[in-house]
Amino acid sequence: MPLLGPAAPLPHRPGRILVAGTSGSGKTTTATLVAAALDLPRVELDALYHGPGWTPRPTFAADVDRFAAGPRWVTEWQYRAVRARLLARADLLVWLDPPRAVVLRQLIRRTLHRRLRRVELWNGNVEPPLWTILTDRDHVVRWAQRTHGRTRARVLAAAAERPGLCVVRLGGWVDVQRWVAGPLRTAADAGADGAVGCAGGDRGVC
Repeated sequence: MPLLGPAAPLPHRPGRILVAGTSGSGKTTTATLVAAALDLPRVELDALYHGPGWTPRPTFAADVDRFAAGPRWVTEWQYRAVRARLLARADLLVWLDPPRAVVLRQLIRRTLHRRLRRVELWNGNVEPPLWTILTDRDHVVRWAQRTHGRTRARVLAAAAERPGLCVVRLGGWVDVQRWVAGPLRTAADAGADGAVGCAGGDRGVC
């Protein structure tokens, strides 16, 4: 199936949705909007992954398997250890692909807000001091810039691996709003469950 744009109708009402994009592309906001539009459970992978002190939670993979086995959810497509198992269950992949400069601006704004206001993120964690962007190669801002092109490669590989998977590419916030208010709302109003219109049954291939 070719990549769908923000105005293209969806072939079915999705029930298991992945939102892909680099850090700062708007995955959390988009996933929240999608979950609200379709009345789906929203699962935040970062909350499952990060334990106190930014340590990985040992139950992460099991927790992902547990919710992914269900019929209805929205989550981010990230973390190498679970990407394949999430993709195998998804019936829609939403790809956020804004320009690099837009991502950088959004990410810097978010990082400043979280750090200056000491926003608690997951399990008591907060953003590290701002100066760590200079010393930590894996600081989220540097990581996002270094890995910006990887999401594109992963999405295209996923589309080739599962040619029946519905993939929607959104180039920025305007596209997100247009898609949520248009094709996604139309699919939601159709009233069918996430499996209707899919030829792959439990595999979620549309």
